[in-house]
Amino acid sequence: MARLTRRDFLKASALGMGAVAVSTGLAGCVLDSDSDDKRRVQFTHGVASGDPLQDSIILWTRAFPERGSKVKVGWEIATDADFTSVVQSGTTEASEAHDYTLKVDARGLLPGQRYHYRFRASGATSPVGTASTLPEGSVDQVRLAVVSCANYPAGYFHVYREIANQTDLDALVHLGDYIYEYISEPGSYGAEDAETIGRTFPDDNNLEILSLADYRRRYAVYREDPDLQLAHQRLPFIIVWDDHEVANDTWRNGAENHNTGEGEFEQRKLDALRAFFEWMPIRPAAEDNEEIIYRSFRFGNLVDLHMLDTRVIGRDQQLDYLDYLRKSGLNIEQFKQAVGDPNRTLLGAEQRLWLQNKLATSTGQWQVLGQQVLMGRMNLPAELLLAIATETFDNLPATLQELATLKGMQLQGMPLTEQQQARLDTAAPYNLDAWDGYQAEREVVLGTARQRNHNLVVLAGDTHNAWANNLKDKDGNQVGVEFATASVSSPGLEEYLQLPESQIAGAEQGIGLLVDDLDYLNINQRGYMVVTFTPEEARADWYFVDTVKQQEYRLDDAREAARRTLPGSGQRTVLPVTGV
Repeated sequence: MARLTRRDFLKASALGMGAVAVSTGLAGCVLDSDSDDKRRVQFTHGVASGDPLQDSIILWTRAFPERGSKVKVGWEIATDADFTSVVQSGTTEASEAHDYTLKVDARGLLPGQRYHYRFRASGATSPVGTASTLPEGSVDQVRLAVVSCANYPAGYFHVYREIANQTDLDALVHLGDYIYEYISEPGSYGAEDAETIGRTFPDDNNLEILSLADYRRRYAVYREDPDLQLAHQRLPFIIVWDDHEVANDTWRNGAENHNTGEGEFEQRKLDALRAFFEWMPIRPAAEDNEEIIYRSFRFGNLVDLHMLDTRVIGRDQQLDYLDYLRKSGLNIEQFKQAVGDPNRTLLGAEQRLWLQNKLATSTGQWQVLGQQVLMGRMNLPAELLLAIATETFDNLPATLQELATLKGMQLQGMPLTEQQQARLDTAAPYNLDAWDGYQAEREVVLGTARQRNHNLVVLAGDTHNAWANNLKDKDGNQVGVEFATASVSSPGLEEYLQLPESQIAGAEQGIGLLVDDLDYLNINQRGYMVVTFTPEEARADWYFVDTVKQQEYRLDDAREAARRTLPGSGQRTVLPVTGV
């Protein structure tokens, strides 16, 4: 199978970039309500901003005309909501070739400034959006909302509305799985309640999406959701893709959910990425841009945020425990050799070198990695892994409780039998799709951060659950911390492990005991995370909604949680937050 080359990625992003207008930095002509073009134009997918820098930001909309392949669209950006102080304006074009989406790279802006923007076409005016540029110089605080994994049929997007209603956030960091490729019929992932709650896809998109037209329609469905629209309207997004923007468990040359009869995977991936670039307020790669989707954002002297692609551009295929399972059990030595292979890569050589260079040259007090999958070590006893791999869940809660009891005895210094000790010591990574399946490259990243004496914070999504991990290298040296967000709506471990509500607390306690570097987890709720950076600390606050299955909901204050870490050598560990 042919490998999707870097040129192909540049082509995908360049195709999406065709709808980008680069501003001149001046206020110019903008279409008004007296335009000669009398076609009806709709802005039904709202507005969005993204990829803020100190002097520029991407503005997005979709202008859909009642007829024709092109429509002229005017845009304005101002310092006030009434647009009496317009700082830039201009005219660009939305065309059928780019699904009538368009982006403006508004440049020549001031750092740390809040702006208002809108679009006009044929007498129609879009909603007014707000956007902010990044601060420059000395910065006292940065607050970022962090989300991932929004499965439309699985439930309502209450999480996006909660974030939109916060007034003190600098940006929303989206770690991927913005869309899912599945159908919305019963039996499909997360869709068992879709018809009941009115979250099915229209007939022309209720299929596993494979083509450019399919992916475009799926984004259109998502962007008609009022809660998602509101979040885009009020906050700039800094976003990367994960696997479901293409297909489940995507890697460089394939995916678990790409099967015989579904065409060439490379073409599917290219179509998926093109639709992503068209519909997302992201500054796409160009011929002279080496970064593809991995890129950095500098919040003055306080935070350097490095957004990574751990999914598409460089990833080797995931390992599978079943390939190492023998009649006598897991072939541990063979598995260890495979998972420790120094040539296995999650990032690819080009991106890895880029990240090492960024970590070597960045000077922000906090070095933050925004990426998809868990970096923390999540080793579990082999008998639990075997039950999970073979999906034999009947005795899982009892086994988990037994092992947690043994672990508790061990931590208290109580003697264990040789057999009991072996049950704990025979452990392996839980999730081979995460950094645990690419251990040598994790050592490179952690080693680089440690060598530079950085205050490292890793942000993660993907698992649909909330976590806080201490990040240690293979020698046990504490390097940094990881804060991971719950999902917007996708079901978590509670569904996968078939755990009833009555067993959640025990399961969380048991997993928390068994995973040595794990400090916090929530395995059954949908929500989001807010990370706050100051010169004194980095803090994560987790918020959860009580349901995504009903339109009426509330925040579950009882399950709200927080952790923090301090800067400086010897202090970069996960710490409790008193009073929470």
